[in-house]
Amino acid sequence: AHPRRTEALTVAKGVIKRLTHLGIDVSLQSDEARALDLRDSKRVHVGVEQQVAEGCDLVVVLGGDGTILRGAEFARSVDVPLLGINLGHIGFLAEAEREDLDATVEHIANRRYFVDERMTLHVDVKHDGALVASTWALNEVSVEKASRERMLELTIEVDGRPLSSWGGDGLIASTPTGSTAYAFSAGGPVVWPQVEAILLVPNSAHALFARPLVLGPDSHVAVELRAGTELHGVMWCDGRRHIELPPGARVEVRRGLRPVRLARLTRA
Repeated sequence: AHPRRTEALTVAKGVIKRLTHLGIDVSLQSDEARALDLRDSKRVHVGVEQQVAEGCDLVVVLGGDGTILRGAEFARSVDVPLLGINLGHIGFLAEAEREDLDATVEHIANRRYFVDERMTLHVDVKHDGALVASTWALNEVSVEKASRERMLELTIEVDGRPLSSWGGDGLIASTPTGSTAYAFSAGGPVVWPQVEAILLVPNSAHALFARPLVLGPDSHVAVELRAGTELHGVMWCDGRRHIELPPGARVEVRRGLRPVRLARLTRA
């Protein structure tokens, strides 16, 4: 749950009470336990962030899409399904609403849910031929300018072949799951989650022919910042993890080997 939202904490207390009453153990982070005024007990376990989901059968998230993306980091690390209960304004990733809470707890207790795998993106950042960082994204990888007053000069390659160059605010590489997020705001198409594809969406490109592009799921995308300038960029993954990009940096994006597994209460 979001540890600083009163509504989320109130709902979380109710969910924990219901689950433990049904004989189900609950694991949560120490900051959430403090916010909920909970301590370790026979059914409630408090752990550190890196280990909180170990040994769990399901990760339950109470909040909006931002909180669900945070929960996806825990769920993916131990390869267990994630079930989102929407408490935010937008809940594209959520499966249930607050009004359905009692029924949702019953589904969890009886394991009456289906698992839907969502494609992820793997990202490598290189500079001067050396690997600087590797990470992943469920929604999108966004290469953005670091200075508001200047355009970022980018060159894009697909499967080792130059595609285009332009100046602008940056580029978004999105999964179908992320097509309703940042990529949609930048003018990209909505792609059904079961379609396997990688979307490339220019962000405020200063060019006549910079249009969104839908690629195959096994395509390899490379984005290079123009070298020989003083223009720095920044790469964001799901708006949560960021890496600074110096001039000449190269961002390589491809399909992730490990998907995120979302729990669904009904079959599509």
